[in-house]
Amino acid sequence: MKTEIDYAALGVFLFFFVLVTLLGFVAAYWRRPKTLAHIDEWGLGGRQFGTWITWFLVGGDFYTAYTVIAVPALVYATGAFGFFALPYTIIVYPFVFAVMPILWKVAKDNNYVTAADVVHGRYGSRGLELAVAATGVIATMPYIALQLVGMAAVIQALGLTGELPLIIAFLVLAFYTYSSGLRAPALIAFVKDVMIYIVVLVAIAIVPFKLGGYGAVFQAAQAAFEAKGSGGILLAPAQMVPYASLALVSALAAFMYPHTLTGIFASRSGDTIRKNAMLLPAYTLLLGLLALLGYMGHAAGLKLSHNNDVVPALFQTLFPGWFAGFSFAAIAIGALVPAAVMSIGAANLFTRNFWKAYVNPQVTPAGEAQVAKITSMLVKVGALLVIIYLPTQFALDLQLLGGLWILQTFPALIFGLFTRFFKAKALLIGWAVGFVVGTYLAWSDGLKPLHKLVYGDWNVTLYVGLIALTLNILVAAILSLFLPADRPLEKDLQAPAT
Repeated sequence: MKTEIDYAALGVFLFFFVLVTLLGFVAAYWRRPKTLAHIDEWGLGGRQFGTWITWFLVGGDFYTAYTVIAVPALVYATGAFGFFALPYTIIVYPFVFAVMPILWKVAKDNNYVTAADVVHGRYGSRGLELAVAATGVIATMPYIALQLVGMAAVIQALGLTGELPLIIAFLVLAFYTYSSGLRAPALIAFVKDVMIYIVVLVAIAIVPFKLGGYGAVFQAAQAAFEAKGSGGILLAPAQMVPYASLALVSALAAFMYPHTLTGIFASRSGDTIRKNAMLLPAYTLLLGLLALLGYMGHAAGLKLSHNNDVVPALFQTLFPGWFAGFSFAAIAIGALVPAAVMSIGAANLFTRNFWKAYVNPQVTPAGEAQVAKITSMLVKVGALLVIIYLPTQFALDLQLLGGLWILQTFPALIFGLFTRFFKAKALLIGWAVGFVVGTYLAWSDGLKPLHKLVYGDWNVTLYVGLIALTLNILVAAILSLFLPADRPLEKDLQAPAT
């Protein structure tokens, strides 16, 4: 990948970065309420986002800059196995359609801001609430750090060296998030998504044309995998069960993260969420087209020092500098949107489920908003320090654990919407078992997402998150048979969504 400065690319990049920075600060005046000094307004945009705003916002924080970098990189490295993200982003939307409107209604009716609020209200358990909140914050931190990985890749491609450009970019992000709250990423998401769509549509039309067509692209990719002795453009039989388990359980985890739930809670109505569940698969089409860039990297004969460089190097090699700069700006802006929502989601959890629960139960709405603003700044600083002082691979490894960890909150949050069978203590012990066993298995396998189960001559390889979640549910179900009923804080969590 080229490392010298391309001034045309840099100029276009800076233009769009300055544009979204201005939008971030202007967002404080967009649909401005009487005050932003309330966590509902700062952290959830007043719960008034309609179908299109929610579509851009959820799409913006679900399909991130690291997705644009990492999915093609995984396809470049492993071939067909890297496409597991496609079925998982298809499976997830029927789940969103059926379940998330119910969760939204519970949060709206009881003024809940976070998943941990819902769990506390359902079970009346501070311990379970704290477990869900802590898991959300811990799982989100490396996810934010990985947005910086995506941004760092394009900054390096622009020829800028050192940490200062990255620090400046995220200081800007921190300040306009502090000022505008969730309105900032919601407004910027419009620009980000339009830019990403332009980049992808141009790429899938022009790149194959320059490389001899899609047939030549697939042939070159298959030849590259055969030469290195691993991977392929088709799944091997032994990969099918691991692939399916990774896709299924990733779908269950996707909307457990604080940033995706923040988009859900900020929606205007249950119907808004259902409409988005039907519209959001458009992003899955986009993701599939993005993934093909990994194969195109082989056809272009790229020589890379790191798989994450495949997309920047492809644009540098095959497009003029101005369009490469436009593409890099789209990727960088694609980091700002999810990073902002992630920091807001983590800040909401800290404020509502730690600060208000244990430090200052009498905190005012304005006080809550102020604590959330400060926390969102600290979360971004923490993610920045991870990237600066720890190897990039460390952040990636932690993110693999993050998916495993956030999945363990699924039973406590989702099962309580439909049944009162599960008890708080049972769910807390189940969470602990899934968290500890899953972490141990992933750690013992070198922080890999897959684990082989062996029993005599029988063996199967599964996503470690599925193993941990199964143990979690089994423990919680068995213990719930013997424990007394909980005392929920509200009367009915099972009202139909409207």
